[in-house]
Amino acid sequence: MNAGSTARTFLAPVALGVLAIALWQALVVAFHVEPFLVPSPFGIAGAFTDGASNILTASMATGLNALIGLAIGAVSGVFVAIMANALGFLDRMLVPLVAALAVIPIVALAPIFYAMFGAAAETGRQLVAAVAVFVPMYLNTLHGLRQAEPVHRDLMRSYAATKEQTNRILLIPGAVPYVLTGLKIGSSLAVISALIAEYFGGPAKGLGRAITSSAAASNYTVAWAYVLGAVLLGAVFYGVTAALESFAHRRRSGR
Repeated sequence: MNAGSTARTFLAPVALGVLAIALWQALVVAFHVEPFLVPSPFGIAGAFTDGASNILTASMATGLNALIGLAIGAVSGVFVAIMANALGFLDRMLVPLVAALAVIPIVALAPIFYAMFGAAAETGRQLVAAVAVFVPMYLNTLHGLRQAEPVHRDLMRSYAATKEQTNRILLIPGAVPYVLTGLKIGSSLAVISALIAEYFGGPAKGLGRAITSSAAASNYTVAWAYVLGAVLLGAVFYGVTAALESFAHRRRSGR
């Protein structure tokens, strides 16, 4: 991708975002919309600046839970996918379980984990994020492991390679792009899941609790400032994993 193409890739969404914010501000001012309905972008920016320290503290709490959940979900998803690819009976057993995990709502998991591990611990929030990450990591990794060409599999068999050697030399390296795609998807899910889990109890810190507390106290502009913090946190997670994916792709292509 050349410099001009890269610039257009980044400038287009930035320009759209600036246009949307300008339109939002203009409509709020033109129609005299009250802050408790829809705060203005300038008001949210002011609240964000004034409460930057508190927002950063809450973002670090939520981000840590999301990061731990991302790590647990990613490692377990990759490991289970490798095992399922090697053992056909395990793959068949996991199909309904993974399908069930994919549709379990976070609002149902969070209270259960709080009851299991205690409302004063962060464990419940981390496990909620891990469950959300596990599904895309498992599915993407399993899909990647099955992308090896039949001729390459035949070649490994002709060399009398063991299953462990086939996995290590052929299947796992070929699945790396799919793993990184799953990680990129899972990074956003980890932040969203950790954030939503905070709405249903647990320690009184994190962006989710800050949003609900501010809204309950009718500080809607402050609540939106915390929402902005959550958006930026999600963007950081997504940006880091997307950069990792891009770096790995360049390494594989020799550029």
